[in-house]
Amino acid sequence: MNHNKIMKQNHIKTNSFQAWLLAARPKTLSGAAVPVMIGAALAWADSTPAHPFQVMPAVLCLLFAFAMQIDANLVNDLFDYLGGRDDRQTRLGPPRASTEGWTTPRAMRRAIILVTLVACALGLPLIAYGGLEMVLVGILCVAFCFLYTTCLAGMGLGDVLVLVFFGVVPVSLTYYLQHHTCTWTVFTASVACGLVIDGLLIVNNFRDRDTDRAVGKNTLVVRIGAEPSLAVYLSLGVVAWIMDAAVF
Repeated sequence: MNHNKIMKQNHIKTNSFQAWLLAARPKTLSGAAVPVMIGAALAWADSTPAHPFQVMPAVLCLLFAFAMQIDANLVNDLFDYLGGRDDRQTRLGPPRASTEGWTTPRAMRRAIILVTLVACALGLPLIAYGGLEMVLVGILCVAFCFLYTTCLAGMGLGDVLVLVFFGVVPVSLTYYLQHHTCTWTVFTASVACGLVIDGLLIVNNFRDRDTDRAVGKNTLVVRIGAEPSLAVYLSLGVVAWIMDAAVF
């Protein structure tokens, strides 16, 4: 990060719009959009005049994914700060709002509640397209949004959650809401998508491995070490490519 950018960020007003924009981490929204787009594309390809593609459930899935991604970012920001896992002096990744003092803990808690409610409001209409089981899916998404940072990431289970909630769930669910079924092709594509996005998590955790180890955050990278993590990263990409090639 260059000097001018550092100086600019040091002068961000507490709880300002710019502070909340940075806390939301808009660059991460592509990771939430891609799985939904894959599910929608597969559903579009399988649509027929008798069962045409419906735009509204696809849009709702996309908006719900965006809201949940922002929610997860805010939860991560706050609880890593409260747990002492973010240190502005040693952090290698992008600065975090709570740690930098751009947002106050009280305001961050309120923002998390608000974004969670917005996500639920966006997901609720999906009941009309997928039935009451969508309520259970929504509850699980919200629950693991909080459990990721507060518990599971530090146990080395974050990669499993990424595979499920950035692959299997969004791709398969987006398709299911259109055709009320899930084919083998869709499931395979969902797993491949999850593996690719999990690669992003491996990269971030590889970068943070020393600071994570120092604060007792035992991610998969910390548990297995640097060299095996590089092998895992390569394997994720190769397996994802093979899975896609097998079905397409």
